[in-house]
Amino acid sequence: MPLHKGSSGADASAEHRRLALNPFFGEADPTAPMTAAPPRHRLPDGPMPSSSAYRIVHDELMLDGNSRLNLATFVTTWMEPQAGVLMGECRDKNMIDKDEYPRTAELERRCVAMLADLWNAPDPQAVVGCSTTGSSEACMLAGMALKRRWSTRNADRYPAHARPNLVMGVNVQVCWEKFCTFWEVEARQVPMEGERFHLDPQAAMELCDENTIGVVGILGSTFDGSYEPIAELCAALDELQERTGLDIPVHVDGASGAMVAPFLDEDLVWDFRLPRVASVNTSGHKYGLVYPGVGWVLWRSSAQLPEELVFRVNYLGGDMPTFALNFSRPGAQVVAQYYTFLRLGRGGYRAVQQTSRDIAMRLAGEFETLGDFRLLGRGDELPVFALTTRPDVQAYDVFDVSRRLRERGWLVPAYTFPANRQDLAVLRVVCRNGFSSDLAELLMDDVRRLLPELRAQPHPLGPGRAAQTAFHH
Repeated sequence: MPLHKGSSGADASAEHRRLALNPFFGEADPTAPMTAAPPRHRLPDGPMPSSSAYRIVHDELMLDGNSRLNLATFVTTWMEPQAGVLMGECRDKNMIDKDEYPRTAELERRCVAMLADLWNAPDPQAVVGCSTTGSSEACMLAGMALKRRWSTRNADRYPAHARPNLVMGVNVQVCWEKFCTFWEVEARQVPMEGERFHLDPQAAMELCDENTIGVVGILGSTFDGSYEPIAELCAALDELQERTGLDIPVHVDGASGAMVAPFLDEDLVWDFRLPRVASVNTSGHKYGLVYPGVGWVLWRSSAQLPEELVFRVNYLGGDMPTFALNFSRPGAQVVAQYYTFLRLGRGGYRAVQQTSRDIAMRLAGEFETLGDFRLLGRGDELPVFALTTRPDVQAYDVFDVSRRLRERGWLVPAYTFPANRQDLAVLRVVCRNGFSSDLAELLMDDVRRLLPELRAQPHPLGPGRAAQTAFHH
């Protein structure tokens, strides 16, 4: 979550910055003056009617963007009403209280088993896994397991002399940079080069040494929607082991792709079929089709998850093994994940993800026919594509397009790429369940409507390339 600062004294005390209450919201005479104005940055002195509190919060939230029109986020923004009812029924259940809520715990166990089967675990009974608050926590747990296994093997060198490192592409989600910072691991990142926007297996292998705890492969880069070549990465590390004896595991960050590839790219080998893949994570709240926040992480077997990381807590009458960064959290999202697995099955997931991919590919093609844009991908892996303006387009840039689309309610991010392609600024479009072909056509209608105005500009009107930053979502 982002960090926030408290208010300054001047802002908190300024009368015009106080929350104003419409007299119709209260229980007093609706013709009375608006005398109720609770403070914004300190607790009110007393209570107010629930209907009044609701209206104040509801009205302020109307200024948020429409989540269904948010083409920046990978997070699910639509579920069936029945799923919402189930989540409402379970929002008061604490996932950690497995002895009190044994059926919720059982549904979590079944989800892990289903994912083990989906990701082709050679021995599904040996797989260990758990739910998390999202793929970021899942990545942290996977990274911790990699580091602990490495430190155990190098107990004579660590921590006195050896510093662990983790190899990954510069396109990884920011959670991996957080992991390396929080757990004091050197982040060795392979930069982008030319038209390669993700990890190169050979370059990754060259960064590995005796202090490498693992290599992260991304199944679905957030920058352009492309899959990293996991099988080629494992083959390169097999070759490295043959030459040097270094046995370096791979973690697959399948935050999005691990819930797309099994249904649409069944012949693509990226999962536990590769012996070097030690663990896999995904976001249930992305292409797992559940509201935020739920994620999953699975290890091939207990050998990949050191026992000392698993805490056994005698809590509320039951002996409970747990591996998590937090403790209490609602069971609603896990229940919703099981509901979605049950509701859709393989055939249903295949249909939903294929529809999203079809819309992405069709939308990418329509952008290309406009003549102003160059595609970096076509949405044929993740249902995601990035595009930039052609070199001869001088009147506007991608930041202008993003800003003007926001005026129409569309949230389409514009951002610069990381090293070594900071010169490249792109728009990215994420197609999810709920972003229908009708909405896609409405988006294109707005793009076509805006283009004549953009083309008539004397120059790009944004704050300039130097003021723009890379996008980490």
